[in-house]
Amino acid sequence: MVNLNVNGRSVEIDISPDTPLLWALRDELKLTGTRYGCGAGMCGACTVHLNGEAMFACQLRVGDIEGDTITTIEGLSPEGDHPVQKAWIAEQVPQCGYCQSGQIMRAAALLSRSPQPSRDEIVDEMSANLCRCATYSRIIRAIERAAQEG
Repeated sequence: MVNLNVNGRSVEIDISPDTPLLWALRDELKLTGTRYGCGAGMCGACTVHLNGEAMFACQLRVGDIEGDTITTIEGLSPEGDHPVQKAWIAEQVPQCGYCQSGQIMRAAALLSRSPQPSRDEIVDEMSANLCRCATYSRIIRAIERAAQEG
């Protein structure tokens, strides 16, 4: 059994401690907003917050993060009104949309620690997450908008 704190609630899961957090979230807790992209920590589709930091869920073993605070896209703002989410819509960021939950989670973590990041800071931070549709300019504009309006 592994005890996790996910989106503000404590959950106990009968799962091997070696299981990646990604699969615990998707398969056991049915929180499918966190996406599987590569499984190797190379794409960012599985980005969640671990104690407020953007992390790749595919690279975190559940046994190593017991007692830590995990936030998924579902827990970022249950109403979908986080400043980053609103800016994403306003800037029409998504094309296919597959990477967007990971992009939003990374952007939200950036803004929580740096409320007015420079364009270079945004580009540097967001370089950890890939977008196959190449909507990078819209992603940057959305983060700048969220910083202004947030």
